[in-house]
Amino acid sequence: MAIQVGEHAPDFELRDNHGAPVRLSDHRGHRNVVLVFYPFAFTSVCTEELRALRDGPARLADRDTRLLAVSTDSIPTLRVFAEQERLEYPLLSDFWPHGDVSRAYGVFDENKGCAVRGTFVIDRQGLVRWTVVNALPDARDLNDYVEALDAL
Repeated sequence: MAIQVGEHAPDFELRDNHGAPVRLSDHRGHRNVVLVFYPFAFTSVCTEELRALRDGPARLADRDTRLLAVSTDSIPTLRVFAEQERLEYPLLSDFWPHGDVSRAYGVFDENKGCAVRGTFVIDRQGLVRWTVVNALPDARDLNDYVEALDAL
């Protein structure tokens, strides 16, 4: 079961597409976080979703928000994907131990070996304020994230 609204977001440290460590707790007290789990780089729905996030970052930045995107892909895969798609926000690798952070958020599909499409809006205090979890083929709407941030 996915983490629910009102719960503390589980802290984590993952490596980004450049190999740098990123900790959720580093943002606590400073900015909101939109945490986006997606199944796999280079797949059609994931690519379209991440492009929409690429093209709309000002809508998130205006709300003092950090976007973090997580998949179970390896760091080298994420590096190539980010370069190819010109993604400037961090793509975090939940590759090893495989899917640990996705499991902590309740969005890991054990049969497919990847995260489903889970999004968590986390406030400055580390509380989950909004969430949506979609099945693998179902894209999410960036406007929903913006509305959730507006409500903070």
